[in-house]
Parts: sequence; structure tokens; C-alpha cells
Amino acid sequence: MKKMKFYPLPQAGPWPAQDPFIFCAYHEDDYPKGEANLGPAKTSLRGRQMGSDFNPASNWRMYHGQEIPGFPYHPHRGFETLTIVEKGWVDHTDSHGGAGRYSAGDLQWLTAGRGLLHSEMFPLVEQEKENPLRLFQIWLNLPSKQKMVDPQYKMFWSHQLVEKEEQGARFRLWAGQFGPYKAPEPPAASWASQKSRDFMVLRIDLEAGAKFTIPKASSTESWGRLYLYEGGDIQANGQKMPLRHYMSWLAQEELELVAGPGGAKLLYLQAPPIEEPVWQRGPFVMDSSERLQEAFKDYRAGKFGKWPWPEDEHHFGPKKERFARHADGREERLD
Repeated sequence: MKKMKFYPLPQAGPWPAQDPFIFCAYHEDDYPKGEANLGPAKTSLRGRQMGSDFNPASNWRMYHGQEIPGFPYHPHRGFETLTIVEKGWVDHTDSHGGAGRYSAGDLQWLTAGRGLLHSEMFPLVEQEKENPLRLFQIWLNLPSKQKMVDPQYKMFWSHQLVEKEEQGARFRLWAGQFGPYKAPEPPAASWASQKSRDFMVLRIDLEAGAKFTIPKASSTESWGRLYLYEGGDIQANGQKMPLRHYMSWLAQEELELVAGPGGAKLLYLQAPPIEEPVWQRGPFVMDSSERLQEAFKDYRAGKFGKWPWPEDEHHFGPKKERFARHADGREERLD
């Protein structure tokens, strides 16, 4: 492999991604004990820019929430989100009647398609101890012919996902296929479904000195992107990759990773590109300026549905119960 280039991760905001991925957001918040309303104490909100609290210097952020941290209802069209919780809780509600609560180890795969309103709140369910949150949200483009499919979401519950550990190297397969291991099937409209052999979302934990090998992709078109976001420097095919850096390469040979004394936490994304124009503005991702403007027009005209929930930042109370309610009336309940 020729000399690889490593790029620093942004100090704040989403991590850059590569077609068909749009970006990856990583939320690392050490929330305090929750109050009766499942939010932090009102005194802790003083001095914050309420409604848009994204201060990277703070130990935790409210984001767009007023009482509960998170993202009160907002629109999406033309792409998908993969939201993975490693610590904490997420309450989901949407304009098609969908709802749910999920927690550590769970993944929600949301296909926005032709459009919906949804809310993602981070309830502080623990009132006697702190409420740490560790969460990834990955935006994945939809091909132009699939951008107006009906909205839906699927849950990949923690017990359905593959996790393996050997000699200090542990991986968790969130999407796609890694060697003989497969994650649950993605939504039918997804690019991941159409390109399932080479699509992969993988979380890797390495102890000091541990090794891990990512095999080459089967397609000559597939790219991989590796993010090193916690721990220490590693060796990637014998080249030093600094902490809080990322790299991309055409995934046509194995990539051997060796952790240094600080161990490492990494995220790996792999897929062949869609190779279509990407027009993104805020919560919409389309394939032309005209379709992007149409998305804003349809949203203002109420075509994404009415908000059916009593609060903009709806939550499901203090009980630690995981569930999913779908627009067609199906329900899943755990715990």
C-alpha cells in the first residue's frame, strides 16, 4: 500500500464522510442526575444558548432541547439515519405515528424517504446518578430513485447484533457483513440492501498491543473510511495513525491495525459509492437544486404530516423500558 494520508477530526461538529455516507455525528455528553421532568436541573441551564446548545467546551449539551437534551421534532427527506446508542437512552417519535425508546447497544435505522417529522430526545432517566450519553448518528444517502419511498424505521436490538472478541480485539457489527458474520437486513430501499456484500459499519475496540485485520472488499469500487476517535495512536499497515484522525482508501487490500499502549476505539465505514449529485441543505438531501427546493416547499405546505404528539420534545417517562411502535401498528417490546 502506498503512503496513507491521515486527516484530523474536527474539534466540533460532524465527522466528514464519503459517498454514500454523508457524515457521522458522535455525541459524547456526561449528563448530570435527572430531575422529575427527565431533564437537568434548571440551575444548570444558566448561561447556555438554549435552543442551540452545541458548546464543545462543555461536558454536556442540550442541543435543541429546552427541558430535555436532544432534538425536538424536525423534518427529513431523501436519506437515512443509523443511530447507535452505546450509553444512555433515546426516545423517538414521528409524524407517522412511530415511536420508541432504545438504549445501550441498540441501533435504529430510519429511512426518511419522501419525508417525515421526528423527534430524538435523550431523557435523563437516572435520578440518583449521572446519565452519560455516547451515541453515533450516521447519515446515509438514498439513490435518486429511492428518495421518495415511504418513511419507515427498523430496530436492530442489541441482542441481534454480532459482537466478537479475541486476543484483546473486539468488534461489533452494526450493519452489513464482516467475514462470515452478518447484521440484520437493512430496509429494502436502502443502498445498503442493494450493495449488501460490501456495505459495512463496524465498531472496533483494541486493547494495548492488540491486532485487528479488515479484509479487502469484494468490489473494486468500494471505499473504506476509518476513524480513530479515542485511546491512542495506532499502526495502520505499518504506518502511524495519530489519535483523533481519519483515513480513506480504496479497500482493495487488507488493512492491519495494531494498537499502541493507549489502546484504541475506532469506527469503520465501507461501501461502494452511489455516484449521484448530492444537494444537501439542513435536514434535506436531494439530487438536484430543484428537488431540494421542492422539499422545502412541501415541508412548508405540511406534506410531511402533522405532529401527533402532545409535546415537541416528547418522552416516555422514567421507566427503563425499550420498545418500538411502527406506523403500521406493529409493536416490539423488550426488557
